[in-house]
Amino acid sequence: MTRLAFQVLGDPLPVGNERVIIGRMTSAHEQINATLVLPYLNHAVRMYEQKYASRADIDAAMRFGCGYPRGPLTTLDEIGLDVVRDQLAARYAETSDNLHKPADLLESLVAEGRTGKAAGRGFYSYDGGEIVADDETPGADDKPSLRHEIAKVGVVGTGTMAAGIVQVFAQAGYDVVFVGRSDEKASAVVAGITKSLDKLIEKGKLTEDDKSDVVERLIASTEREALGDVDIVVEAIAEDLDVKLELFADLDRICKPGAILATTTSSLPITQLANATGRPESVIGMHFFNPAPVMKLVEVVTTELTADDVDETTKALCASVGKVAVSCGDRAGFIVNALLFPYLNDAVKLSETGVVITEIDEAIKAEAGFPMGPFQLLDVVGNDVSLAIQKELFAEFKEPGFAPAAALEKVVADGHLGRKTKRGFHDYSA
Repeated sequence: MTRLAFQVLGDPLPVGNERVIIGRMTSAHEQINATLVLPYLNHAVRMYEQKYASRADIDAAMRFGCGYPRGPLTTLDEIGLDVVRDQLAARYAETSDNLHKPADLLESLVAEGRTGKAAGRGFYSYDGGEIVADDETPGADDKPSLRHEIAKVGVVGTGTMAAGIVQVFAQAGYDVVFVGRSDEKASAVVAGITKSLDKLIEKGKLTEDDKSDVVERLIASTEREALGDVDIVVEAIAEDLDVKLELFADLDRICKPGAILATTTSSLPITQLANATGRPESVIGMHFFNPAPVMKLVEVVTTELTADDVDETTKALCASVGKVAVSCGDRAGFIVNALLFPYLNDAVKLSETGVVITEIDEAIKAEAGFPMGPFQLLDVVGNDVSLAIQKELFAEFKEPGFAPAAALEKVVADGHLGRKTKRGFHDYSA
């Protein structure tokens, strides 16, 4: 099954911009909150309850992947789990929508008195209002290390994402072999990276000597055979399963024993890519976010076949290039998109009830501190892309509340795809 996802643009907001989402709102804001924020928080609880990802990784993913001021589980602790549980229960009584039914874990934590920051324990533990270590806090021994030597990195692709990944590794001191389909495309990657480095020099973040060092680490090729001696290959080619399957089978032939084969896919089952090779234990997902040189998050996605040493090495490699790695399994949406797109879909459904989209956008930015309102973000992503993502989440999770909103389907049918067509939910023709 094809699975689609979106890579969110923008830098995380500083922690000082955070706001309490629930409480002291106007009636319109209360409606927006109940419809949009509560299910998002509930969905995050269920993700944690299912042990799909750790509390820290869920929170980090939404902070660094979406630019949210704080993660959903930290938000729950701040508001109070009992407050959220009660508001969800009231909402569920009105709608009978499973997305509004309080997660079982939320109910059990409230029953145990673990109601959040004010109680000293919720999803995290607190002392004097500050988060403190508990039995779920990783220790010093849990810090990932490079179990495989990584000296040379390979990248397949010459698009925006591939070029960004090449720059990330080269700036971090790695020699990078990147493979494109033509000399022109390979040259364009070098030119694009050079332009990006020049901007950093203008901002005082890089020197001319630094730039020269980075450019010297770039090794362009039009032949995959050039990847024979790399320690890890990161592919960032078209999101086409057949194309990627052919590539992974060929990389398995070309790359030396022990080399890690990583994919940046945000939409395809990594397990199928692994099964195209004779080394499924060495295949892993490295889902960078666009633009790769700027965005801090990488979702490290393991299959049931991925070896522990490959997982640990990949996470350590992310840290070595200045990225925040979060761990998750091979299912639709990973962490970020599985939490983000149902919230966006709910925003469209809310507009169908007559709430003005500009009011929704402004309320979310003002009260939740999110960098963009949901309709602004939908138009940036592309409504066609958003619709496809929502369809895939609906197909995989079989959750009735994930069914794409009728108004989202209509704007796509009308050709109003967002900024790229000058019209989406907002008009950009002026």
